[in-house]
Amino acid sequence: QVQLVESGGGLVQAGGSLRLSCAASGRTFSSRAMGWFRQAPGKEREFVAAHNWITSVTDYAYYADSVKGRFTFSRDNAKSTLYLQMNGLKPEDTAVYYCAARRPSGSYYSAEAYDFWGQGTQVTVSS
Repeated sequence: QVQLVESGGGLVQAGGSLRLSCAASGRTFSSRAMGWFRQAPGKEREFVAAHNWITSVTDYAYYADSVKGRFTFSRDNAKSTLYLQMNGLKPEDTAVYYCAARRPSGSYYSAEAYDFWGQGTQVTVSS
């Protein structure tokens, strides 16, 4: 079981930055691939970024093309916390952002592969 709580959303002007946090609890957090998704009004939930440990010292992050170069995913297993640093925000980034824990296997990019979700945090970017 993994419990996830997001924070850090808010209102920001285009070009600004926000850092989202996701506090996790549960014994399996450190071993799971984790992801960030977002959902805008009237749209389907979409992949933003994911992270996984390849070995105990090697990790890898995956990003949607729309956020590559602007967003950075990081995680602190000692604090059981994920972060999504978002720079160069655009109005089209406006959405509710969710962190999620992926099942032991599956696609990084599909919401169906994730079985635990936070409640979401609203990000609004004004033009």
